[in-house]
Amino acid sequence: MFEQLKQMAIQQLMNKMGANSLGANETQEAATEGASGIMDIIKSKVAGGNMEEVTSLFSGGDMENNSIFAQAKAKMAETLQAKGMTAEEAEVEAANTTPDVINSLKDKFESKDEADSAFDLGALANLIPGGAGDLLKSVTSGGAGDLLNKAKGLFGK
Repeated sequence: MFEQLKQMAIQQLMNKMGANSLGANETQEAATEGASGIMDIIKSKVAGGNMEEVTSLFSGGDMENNSIFAQAKAKMAETLQAKGMTAEEAEVEAANTTPDVINSLKDKFESKDEADSAFDLGALANLIPGGAGDLLKSVTSGGAGDLLNKAKGLFGK
């Protein structure tokens, strides 16, 4: 799912960044690196147990006040600047492109189309390696008490 989301983000960035001060190669690289950065931010939030923040971002929450959005926008500006834009141009471009990227990803999660059925917020937790996904899933699905009881069993309490 992350790879599909990344490819969608790259496509959205390429469409949105068509006319900028960078050359075609730099724009392609910025789109690829920016999309990768956004996916890394989402993965780290999921792995860190911040599913509520991810869920909020992709299910109608206030995007402007979401730290994932803020980090994604900052990462995009940093990437654009590294590719040759001035800091001011990079900030403007990031502010213009990041909301569209997040909204296009959000549309996939909110879609009722059968073709988009794989885009399930609950499934994101399962994509984290090492069993952390199951742990997160049990916590986010209200199994926190169960989890605490299991933890107590580990420590003999």
